[in-house]
Amino acid sequence: MKKFLLWCFLLVILLGGLVTWTGFWYSEQPLAVSRGTAEFVIPNGVTMRQAAEAISKAGVRIDPRLLALLARVTDRAKQIKAGCYQVNAGITPWQLILKLEKGEVVRSSVLLVEGWTFRQMREVLEKHPDLQQDTASLSNAEILSRIGATEAQPEGLFFPDTYVFDKRSSALDVFARAYHAMQANLNNEWNGRMRDLPLKSPYEALILASIVEKETGRNEDRTRIANVFINRLRTQMRLQTDPTVIYGMGDKYDGRLRTVDLQTDTPWNTYTRKGLPPTPIALPGKASLHAALHPEGGDMLYFVARGDGSSEFSRTLKEHNRAVERYIRGRPQN
Repeated sequence: MKKFLLWCFLLVILLGGLVTWTGFWYSEQPLAVSRGTAEFVIPNGVTMRQAAEAISKAGVRIDPRLLALLARVTDRAKQIKAGCYQVNAGITPWQLILKLEKGEVVRSSVLLVEGWTFRQMREVLEKHPDLQQDTASLSNAEILSRIGATEAQPEGLFFPDTYVFDKRSSALDVFARAYHAMQANLNNEWNGRMRDLPLKSPYEALILASIVEKETGRNEDRTRIANVFINRLRTQMRLQTDPTVIYGMGDKYDGRLRTVDLQTDTPWNTYTRKGLPPTPIALPGKASLHAALHPEGGDMLYFVARGDGSSEFSRTLKEHNRAVERYIRGRPQN
């Protein structure tokens, strides 16, 4: 009887060793992948077996039962992370499990450019191939509601930057990140602003910053351009800035701004109306936010583009008219 029990014990050890060796051998075998590369998505809350089924359907030549078993016996089945993954031929089952455990998902990015309108931003996000398009059927107001924005209009509310995200992330999530990034940057600049500015709220600062963004050809001119508009607001002069007129024209703008356009009233026409327009006109970047709330000192009231990206600044209308003759009409001044 003792010999029998001993043999049974040795057999169990032998079988255990064989199973361990087989498991180790399996875990290190290179896997074939259809087309050389496979991409798959692991949703939130799935089991390891369900994840293995998704991997198999994506073209990775595995037995889902064996992969799930390997993850379970190594205590990693409950550690897998959701997301979009990409694997190449030659990956082993063990490397695959570690990849899922570490959450080594595929990353992508999108650039939101300073000076874009909300319509341009939305078009880019909703055409991005690596985003889940969950906003395409939503109105602008619905997008604002979903991301927790309290403003009525979306223009200018999103911070232009490069946003890196997990592939197959929600487009709405990028909208939310850009919105909260703008809130953080705007509030930071507002809290550190120069005192006695004729701006009543962070939103008014955002409107001014968007105008500075569209008017600036060179970074070094931002604070000087902001100063011109601040001085005009202080003295109740009309801002008379072309980009606001163009924005108010919408699809009617054909690339040319005519005298009749400057005379046609819209809520954004700063030639016909005093003060700031009702909303921003573009996405202002950090430099424009800073300039709007930290304008360069001085009594300049006018500026005109020189044609090389820089601007000529003037204190009086007479000086400004000379600059217009020189830089716009090309007439040399004595």
